[in-house]
Amino acid sequence: MRKIVHFIAGKDFEDSSENTASVFAPNTGEVQAEVSLANASTLSHAIETAQAAQVEWAATNPQRRARVMFKFKELVEANRDRLAALLSSEHGKVLVDAQGDIQRGLEVIEFACGIPHAQKGEYTEGAGPGIDVYSMRQALGVVAGITPFNFPAMIPMWMFGVAIACGNAFILKPSERDPSVPIELAKLMIEAGLPAGVLNVVHGNKEVVDRILDDQTIKAVSFVGSSDIANYVYERGARAGKRVQAMGGAKNHGIVMPDADLDQVVTDLVGAAYGSAGERCMALPVVVPVGDETAEKLKAKLIPAIKNIMVSHSEDPNAHYGPVVTAAHKERVESYIDLAIEEGAELVYDGRTSQIPSDSHGYFIGPTFFDHVTKNMRSYQEEIFGPVLQMVRAKDFNEAVNLASDHQYGNGVAMYTRNGHAAREFAQRVNVGMVGINVPIPVPVAYHTFGGWKRSAFGDTNQHGMEGVKFWTKVKTITQRWPDGSDTNDNAFVIPTMG
Repeated sequence: MRKIVHFIAGKDFEDSSENTASVFAPNTGEVQAEVSLANASTLSHAIETAQAAQVEWAATNPQRRARVMFKFKELVEANRDRLAALLSSEHGKVLVDAQGDIQRGLEVIEFACGIPHAQKGEYTEGAGPGIDVYSMRQALGVVAGITPFNFPAMIPMWMFGVAIACGNAFILKPSERDPSVPIELAKLMIEAGLPAGVLNVVHGNKEVVDRILDDQTIKAVSFVGSSDIANYVYERGARAGKRVQAMGGAKNHGIVMPDADLDQVVTDLVGAAYGSAGERCMALPVVVPVGDETAEKLKAKLIPAIKNIMVSHSEDPNAHYGPVVTAAHKERVESYIDLAIEEGAELVYDGRTSQIPSDSHGYFIGPTFFDHVTKNMRSYQEEIFGPVLQMVRAKDFNEAVNLASDHQYGNGVAMYTRNGHAAREFAQRVNVGMVGINVPIPVPVAYHTFGGWKRSAFGDTNQHGMEGVKFWTKVKTITQRWPDGSDTNDNAFVIPTMG
């Protein structure tokens, strides 16, 4: 049985803990590895190692830090196929989707290569008589990231890429469901020239998370996961006096106006709703056609497209999506399907009995489609996180906007229309953090920033881009004067002004 251990001080680290978790093969349902879960002393060792390494790393000039990022990007690209296969084997997403997982992470690494520019401060000459004012962005010290199972390459790189480029040392606590790729990424960082101890990977459960949140050496924590846990992470971390960004769940809506290109909508919607088995926080699990006529036309086009979706082993080149990550998650998604039926939604297409590979014991769920879902249904209000699409009909534009705006989650939203005025008004009015206009999954490019609103995000600083630089650094502002020896007749008891 393959054993996955921690990565501390630039090498594998096996502690004395007997606590482990099983890593399953979603395609077969078999246990493929055991991952070691850290005890308190292991985390303390990682923190001490990071603290010792961070001082010299922060003192390394930005150009040299950037060169490590350039080399890391080169190494990940060279190992992309191997990493994608490993990612697919533990998560269950198809290989092309695994490649995308890696690529979207690499794009943030590309942004981090520009850290000499991104981290520079500001300067004002002659702010007052002989007085100059300037600022600098300095690293926080030791920081941490707690990442989810659904993007085991992208989200760790979103976090540690910017954080390390800024001069911090990083402790990564990845999901124990698919922990191998984060370890491989850390090893490639060492190969790229990162000093040992600057990036450490520690596996663990709630006990480790709590210790990360409580430890006073760790100055900032970034988290991605469910909203309830995100809320917990934010509250506990804030009580400990640290900076926290905690990204939660989502229930993204796709608004379809009567003038939309329905063929394009169907193509985009099928991919956005069912891609990666719906295990994306930026999926589109809710479609909102405006008007019954639009709804009926869209429904007629959706059904054959859904029937054509191929669900298969994640390494099948013809598969559109593979299994969900665990048996427990499969059971959870199916329980939401049962709930929607109980609540009175119309089950148009049942993925529990359709398109599941007959020769597999893996965690497969076929594409499921509900119509006549209403906003008071719990299956609509909560995040399902599986290959389930719900149609909620809106009588007009205002009702469609309000559905997305009033939902507890506010991660992303999409609108399909040919009307520029309607699109502009929608983008301005909707109470959601990321908006797509004729774009189904509006994840911003790396040099912009990612972040939702409401229960989709806790904390006021987003991920990557300049918001990421802001989160992983602190600003120091210096006001300086070099006296020439003459008597200035200053009153020391009066607050200085720049007049």
